[in-house]
Amino acid sequence: MKYYLSILLFLPLLSLSQEKVEGMVMEANEDNKHIGLSGANVYWLNSQIGTMTNEEGSFSIPYSKKHNKLVISYVGFKTDTLTVNGPKMVHHSLQPSNMLNEVVVEKKRDALQKTFFSAQNVVTVNSAELLKAACCNLSESFETNPSIDVNFTDALTGTKQIQMLGLTSPYLLITQENIPMVRGASQAFGLTFTPGTWVESIQITKGAGSVVNGYESISGQINTELVKPLTDSELFVNGYAALNGRYELNTHINRKLTDKWSTGLYVHGNLRDSNVDDNGDGFLDVPLANQINVMNRWQYQNPETGFISFLNVRFLNDEKQVGQTDFDPNSDKFTTNAWGGEIDTRRFDTSIKLGYVFPELPFQSLGFQASYSMHKQESYYGFNQYDIDHHSLYSNAIFNSIIGSTQHHFKTGLTFALDTYDEIVNAEDYGRTDNSVGAFFEYSYDNLETLSLVAGLRVDTHNRLGTFVTPRLHARYTPWENSSLRGSFGKGRRAANIFAENQQLFGSSRQINIQNMGGEIYGLDPEVAWNYGVSFLQGFNLFNRKGNFTVDYYRTDFENQIVVDWENPQEISFYNLEGSSYANSFQVELDYELVKNVEVRAAYKNYDVQTDYNSGSFQKPLQAKNRFFANIGYVTLPKENGAQWRFDYTLHTIGEQRLPNTGSNPSEYQLGETAAPYSLMNAQVTKVFSKHFEIYVGGENLTNFMQDKAILGADDPFGPYFDTSIVYAPIMGSMYYTGFRYKL
Repeated sequence: MKYYLSILLFLPLLSLSQEKVEGMVMEANEDNKHIGLSGANVYWLNSQIGTMTNEEGSFSIPYSKKHNKLVISYVGFKTDTLTVNGPKMVHHSLQPSNMLNEVVVEKKRDALQKTFFSAQNVVTVNSAELLKAACCNLSESFETNPSIDVNFTDALTGTKQIQMLGLTSPYLLITQENIPMVRGASQAFGLTFTPGTWVESIQITKGAGSVVNGYESISGQINTELVKPLTDSELFVNGYAALNGRYELNTHINRKLTDKWSTGLYVHGNLRDSNVDDNGDGFLDVPLANQINVMNRWQYQNPETGFISFLNVRFLNDEKQVGQTDFDPNSDKFTTNAWGGEIDTRRFDTSIKLGYVFPELPFQSLGFQASYSMHKQESYYGFNQYDIDHHSLYSNAIFNSIIGSTQHHFKTGLTFALDTYDEIVNAEDYGRTDNSVGAFFEYSYDNLETLSLVAGLRVDTHNRLGTFVTPRLHARYTPWENSSLRGSFGKGRRAANIFAENQQLFGSSRQINIQNMGGEIYGLDPEVAWNYGVSFLQGFNLFNRKGNFTVDYYRTDFENQIVVDWENPQEISFYNLEGSSYANSFQVELDYELVKNVEVRAAYKNYDVQTDYNSGSFQKPLQAKNRFFANIGYVTLPKENGAQWRFDYTLHTIGEQRLPNTGSNPSEYQLGETAAPYSLMNAQVTKVFSKHFEIYVGGENLTNFMQDKAILGADDPFGPYFDTSIVYAPIMGSMYYTGFRYKL
């Protein structure tokens, strides 16, 4: 009740009139129907004042006499610049770029965009940023972004795990077009199942996300927008080859079938068939692997009725072989001839999004999202066997409208989710069924000149987590020009899937110890945490070149956490938190165009992540307290045929990390208390020959830095001290690659 009273008392203060330009960005069509473009960029030329269109294509931007050139841009469409001499309504239609003989770009679009007017702290990574690295899959798409940390999970699978605000990916809500995607059984490898070429853009939200997308988000949300059949190239082919034996091929085929229907077929295949053992420990540094990944995507829009929809159907088969270089699964499986394992995953998923925009009320809409996935993994690591079969059903219905004026928006709706797990760990059955029903309401106030506010509340009933309330609040204030001060707080709750999220434990001789506390998930209670944060963004112009400076601080406090305790080298323990656990994250970042077409991005991050274990309070292991990041990019001016050069260099400096305790092992199987700092360098050069063809060459880990003793007990993998889970640095040396991109 106090929550709603505070909003009602606050509303009169928010109704001050502001001079602004409002309107709608639409797709041009022969019938002149209102087909709104969601996510279009709208900004004043040569300023830091900008916004993005909402799901219906509507926007609102403050008007100032200092600016009169309004730029409107969207991927796959011609960028237009309008002359606007006063506050008014603007309805503008963009022409698809494939209808034009020539495209004139008025202003270069930032590859990494920070919004000054959103209440949430959102960074948008678009396709230009993704091209700075090979980005073979989603887990490799964050190397040039300081908001996300990327680490290897173990010395076997070559899988990269992402972290944000000092917490690992299970505490992030990872969605695909705002439908939860990487969760449950797919938590360990799910990011590798989205090819980089399928990604149109990525939205990274720090802090608790929107209640519209669920209750599971704790440290943030990563949402991936896929390429659209209507705006993607009719034909796109990407080939990649690396000296470590990795080969990939991506093909997109898109067709506009009728005025209403478009479809795309996306095929991805990768193969790694070389035995790579750079550190000479007798184990594969990266697995032998092959994957086939096929998606069919349909896009429908009917301007006469106001309906818009997307339908995705995807099938994936992924196979990995890990272990010693001489392991042969045909003769060595479940024997002591050689240590090895296989991880075979088959996945089918489908999703649908339906949207209806009221033709005469473009600010009002109905939306429905639904998805189904079947994820089946069969795997073994030495004598450890892990199989999981996860079926997931999700649906979300949303109504979006206004209260009185377009400054006051609201969203409300219902969510249903069902998950069934058949999970076998060394012949022990941990199967279960989870289901939940929830309702949410979210109010938004948009006074782009000075203040934005998003206040949300949802109530969910879950058969294992109980009935609970999730409040979240985001606010933005502009104290002066080109600045944005944000604050947020929110609560999150989740059921930890302890085996799927910690599969590196199977690559060791550790005994599994679950301290059953009588809870509903593996005998444990749900994880519950609060996240609080403040962020300040300041744009500036120095020597007639634009830049921005960001400072943010976030804290996550756990009411309960499933503690994953690696401190005894002979076992791994799972138990409910008794005491405190928190993660403090501090980051400063500078983005600046140093000289013409040379952009520099630098960041420093400090993490304080502490947990009370049974044996004492410690800093989280394998988590650097200090990290430094720098990226330098240079792009030559394009010629008339689109030819140009692109150069990119990235530096990661990782500070000292605490290592799990190995003191009870014999001396030859011990590690120190901490790992020393080190740096990694990556670079890529791209030659664009025309608008249709380009090639790229690059390298990762250019300094050839490798972790010493990446696998404990590599000489005795069936002994009591074998452990592949303590990885704090690359286990493979320099890696060089090349590739091409062709499109029509």
